[in-house]
Amino acid sequence: EWMEAAKSCLDFMEDHCINRKLGDRMYFQVTEDGRPLRQRRYSFSEGFYAIANAEYYGVTGEKVYLDRARKAYKLIYELNNGLIKDPTGLGPKVEPETRQGRSLGEPMIFLNITSVMRRVDPEHTEEYDKHAAECVEKIFKYHMKPELKCTLENVGLNGEVWKDVTVGRFVNPGHDIECSWFLMEYAKHVGGEKGKEIFNTAVQIFDWAAEAGWDEEYKGLLYFTDCLGNPPEAYEHDMKLWWPHNEMLIASLMIYKETGNEKYLEWFTKTVDYCKEFFCDPEYGEWYGYLRRDGKPTMPSTKGSTFKGPFHVPRCLIMLDKMLDSMLQD
Repeated sequence: EWMEAAKSCLDFMEDHCINRKLGDRMYFQVTEDGRPLRQRRYSFSEGFYAIANAEYYGVTGEKVYLDRARKAYKLIYELNNGLIKDPTGLGPKVEPETRQGRSLGEPMIFLNITSVMRRVDPEHTEEYDKHAAECVEKIFKYHMKPELKCTLENVGLNGEVWKDVTVGRFVNPGHDIECSWFLMEYAKHVGGEKGKEIFNTAVQIFDWAAEAGWDEEYKGLLYFTDCLGNPPEAYEHDMKLWWPHNEMLIASLMIYKETGNEKYLEWFTKTVDYCKEFFCDPEYGEWYGYLRRDGKPTMPSTKGSTFKGPFHVPRCLIMLDKMLDSMLQD
């Protein structure tokens, strides 16, 4: 039943969600019956498409899905590294003659995609290892800022900090925490002293984000913060969203599992407590997606939207189940 549902999603994407006229870039939105609505410049849709096809190949062994995943993977790599022009022609979001920079989302998400690809396609491990190392270097070299005790979402091409504009001071604690466990997975793959070094650096990223993002008054993770403590630009900055808490659960348990440090078990348990009290609906199931700072759901309450689909919660629960089972076995 689950495989049938998965295949129906893959088939729908293949039939309706790829712009064949513009270099096989994916649409961001289509209508219920598959007519295109919106194209975006970002390559995150292609990334999730690659992950979906790769995972389906991992279960079925049907090579057509691996071929699709590798084609999308290649497209993302070339777009991220400026090896091809974006076929959509949308261009950068900001006028490049005025400001050029880097976004944390590109290397961190591609690192995760690469991890999935390596697992299901070991034949190309050398290629994946090369790309993963490039992602890690970009994150550490450009986005980590020890002097500010944070990992910045947006920086200059050489990692410059744009302190005079809100976009340059922007910190997304949930993103940083998600990035930390992507790095931890890579560290375990690398192994040895180098792997330990990467793992410890990932833990530092987690620590900064958790400490900056946790709301001591109302509990839960704030959505956005400013690295200098100034007012963030986004109106929703002090809301509590579901997915950062999913990432907090994964990362804190992963660190505790590897280190035995009780500090991270405490982070895990208090995040579980918060999620059970505020996000989970005991009567009708599922998680609310959007809470106000005090933990009350937005009105009307929302469990599904353009951005909240069946991804973060299932991935979180599946990973927690596997980690807890492994810990019990040990």
